[in-house]
Amino acid sequence: MKTTSLVACHECDLLHQQMDVPIGGVARCARCGSSLYRPKRDSLNRTFALTVSGIIFYVIANIYPFLGFRIGSQIRETTLATGIYELYLQQMSIIATLVFLTVIMVPAVNLLCLLYILIPLKAKRVPPHLAKVFRLYLLLKPWGMMEIFMLGILVAAIKLVKMATIIPGVALFAFMALIFVLAATSVTLDRHLIWDQIKWQ
Repeated sequence: MKTTSLVACHECDLLHQQMDVPIGGVARCARCGSSLYRPKRDSLNRTFALTVSGIIFYVIANIYPFLGFRIGSQIRETTLATGIYELYLQQMSIIATLVFLTVIMVPAVNLLCLLYILIPLKAKRVPPHLAKVFRLYLLLKPWGMMEIFMLGILVAAIKLVKMATIIPGVALFAFMALIFVLAATSVTLDRHLIWDQIKWQ
């Protein structure tokens, strides 16, 4: 027998019965008028395409040179991994660990979680342990601080421009694209669609 889904308002906690809302529409709280949920158009396919793009950008950002520095006739290139390693060598192990977790580890886990969730759902199957994987994705998503790292890189580059010539690497542009792709996945992913699959599982 089909059960009725309940949705709690994020503002006033009033419970509502979840009803079908047309694409482009929005369900609002009967008490405070806040948005409860908004169906996303073609959520699975759009989020899957963005996830695959994000994985490609992630690989490029971690393999190819991130920045190059030219001092005289010498050119020194650095990658994300070597930058974190340099922080560790300079006795900044805590900062190096934070950068590794928030810039490399968390985005990778988030992309893999999305891939694990979306591939079976596109094939009309529910992956095992869907609830745990989706909760892990939601838990880690706020800890991906790539845009803050990018801002720090830009500030450092402005200060270093008087000492050396800054040469942007392929990984820098891939990193910037990855920031926008991850933000787009948050917009296109219909969370209620995933929770409905968890409910039936």
